[in-house]
Formats: sequence, structure tokens, C-alpha cells
Amino acid sequence: MHGAKSGGHPGGGHGGHGGGGHPGGGHPGGHGNNRDGHDGATDKSGGRRWLPRLIAWEMTRTCNLNCVHCRAAARFGKYKNELNTAECKALLDNIASFSNPIIIMTGGEPMLRDDIFELARYGTDLGLRMVMAPCGTYVTEETAQKILDSGIQRVSYSIDGATAESHDNFRRVEGAFESVMKAIENSKKVGLDFQVNTTITQHNLKELPDILNLVISLGAKAHHPFLLVPTGRGEALKDQEISPEDYEKTLTWFYEMRDKVPIQFKPTCAPHYYRIFRQKEKEKGIKVSRETHGLDAMSKGCMGGQTFAFISHTGKVQICGFLEEECGDVRKESFSTIWDTSKVFQQMRDWDDYKGRCGYCEYKSVCGGCRARAFAFTEDYLEEEPFCTYEPSEAAKEANEAKKKRAAAG
Repeated sequence: MHGAKSGGHPGGGHGGHGGGGHPGGGHPGGHGNNRDGHDGATDKSGGRRWLPRLIAWEMTRTCNLNCVHCRAAARFGKYKNELNTAECKALLDNIASFSNPIIIMTGGEPMLRDDIFELARYGTDLGLRMVMAPCGTYVTEETAQKILDSGIQRVSYSIDGATAESHDNFRRVEGAFESVMKAIENSKKVGLDFQVNTTITQHNLKELPDILNLVISLGAKAHHPFLLVPTGRGEALKDQEISPEDYEKTLTWFYEMRDKVPIQFKPTCAPHYYRIFRQKEKEKGIKVSRETHGLDAMSKGCMGGQTFAFISHTGKVQICGFLEEECGDVRKESFSTIWDTSKVFQQMRDWDDYKGRCGYCEYKSVCGGCRARAFAFTEDYLEEEPFCTYEPSEAAKEANEAKKKRAAAG
């Protein structure tokens, strides 16, 4: 949905690895941010500020699937204390009062909320771009039409295997592959755009070319492979993470395929893809700029707390759906206040204070490392990305230390 080859990003429910699937679109840069992650808009005081361009909103945690990788460890049955309709509308009012992000309605299974279409229409009427990440089970031709009529402009579906057997084994539900195929068919019947997300682990790494071909044949607008972040039930899959070396090879394959496929194809929750992208272009003697590379030149790896946020089913705010560090509660203060003042959000915007290689890497402004993956493996979200093999230069390290000394000296 971002330009001719458009798409999403990680954060909250079924698309990706229980991670949102983010069928975002219509905003520039795939993630809607510029190269340094700063929106560049002015607030009412005339100063510059960071603004959200994508918000993954966990509309409910209730879900009819039991996916092995689910960030939320979602289950079927009612969860207590979920935001009610009035609270949801007030939240949308506040978001629209200071920004114009894509709202990804995710879960759990967002279609299990009785008021989901009412809220989608409400956000649409506020001028927000509303998209949804359903699991597919409830997408009949009739409900697909309701999705479209509510103003939702794109949905994302997850395909985690090239065959029904592979997909169903991962999703832990027999018939899950068949149901998502039917959902795609019903979406196409009513003219509802869709993209496909794939969670990459050791179980399907070798299937990636076949999955990509399947996605293209289905008529998807975009394909977004997600690199596993082991949170929620996904913690049990730490040993299913592909190795850092395979990670590098896979991201390089993404780069090589980007101009060979007729749809947008790019990885998510894999921030160092943007480092590889620039390295490979440099090897060709090509300078990456907006003029030469369009939206690819403006996209950034990890956007958590910079141009992206996650809101839980009970109103808790996080930098993304995979880093369960509460940054605020919309029942206690406005989302806009949390966005501007949260300590964690402020830390995410100061890349020089990231630890290890991420703090002095030459590519930190276009990558940033995965903060959630760092936390999952080190219990410190400011630590270096544990699945990156790149070694920054000594010159970069010295330059960063000198910069910090100048800042400390005032």
C-alpha cells in the first residue's frame, strides 16, 4: 500500500509472527518515515517533533487460532478489561488530533470484536487510513464486503508454508491454510486489496522461494517476510531462529529479489536489511537517494518509538508489539502525551546511546537493530542487535566516542 509497491511492518496480532502483519499503505517510505526517522512536521509551538506514521492496535486478544509463534500468546475466550467502544473512539480522536498515521487493526483476531466495522468507519471518517490483519477464518464474501465498506483499504494474511501441511503445522490448526486461501479468494471477489506476511524460522527457510511464487500467483499487492522475534509463545522458538549467518544470506537474497518480482517484497523485523541494501548499492557504485531509489531510500529498519507504536487491547502503549516494556496507559493519559514524553520512546530516538556495535555503527540511522530481539536475548533493549554479523569500523567507534565527549562537555 505504499506507492506502486506498497506494504507493511511488524507489531501486534496475526500477520507476521503474531505481530501485526501491518498492511499499511498510502504513506511514503513503506514505513512513512524519512531516513533519520524524524517526521519533520511542526507542532503548534513551531518546534519540530517526532510523529507516528504507523500504529498497530491490538483491538482484542481473543483469537480462534493457537499459533506457535504468537507474540500475545492469544487464545479463544473473552479477555477482561479491553477498551470499550467509547474509549476506542476517544483514542482515535486523540491520534487524529496531532498526527495522521496508518492504523493497523490487529489482534488476536480483530474480527471477533462486535464493533470492529463501526470503529473502522469512525477512524476512516477522521481521515485516518485504516487497515486490518485478520487471520482469515471469518473472511467470507459477505464480511469481506463489510471490511471494504467500513473504509478498510487493505488486509494482510499470513502464509507460513508453501503447502497446507507446512502452514498448518506452524499455525497448529488443521485447515488454516485452506481458510486463508478462501479468505484471499473472497477478498478478490469484492476488490479488497491484500498483502501476505510470512514468519521466517528454520522450519520454512528453504521454502521461501516457493512461498514468494505462491504469493505472487495469488495476486497479493505485497509480500512481507518477518524475521522471528521470540516473544509470547514465540519464546519457545528461540532455537528455531535462523542463525546470524543465514540471516545475512536471507536478507541478501531479499535484496537480490527486490527488482525481480512484480510486487513489493521486503523483510520486516529485520532492520539490518537497510544496511545490506546500502552496502550492495555502494558495491555497484550507486548512491542511494530519494531521486534514484524513491521510497526505498527513505525507509528505516527499526521504527519502534520513532514513527511506530503499539497499543494493547487494554490501552497499554509500547514501542512495538514484541517489546513488552510499558510506556504508558491511554486510560491514564492521552496517547499524544505518551508519544511525546515516554522515557522509552525518548531512548529509542537517541541512537548514540544504543550499546555495543549499534551505538557506533555507520548504519545506525537506517538500521537501529531490533530492540525487541536485543531484549529477548540480553534483557536490555538498548543492547546491540544479537543477530547482526556486521562489524562497524574503528573510525566509526572513535567518532561516536568523540561526539559523546563533546556533548558531555556542553
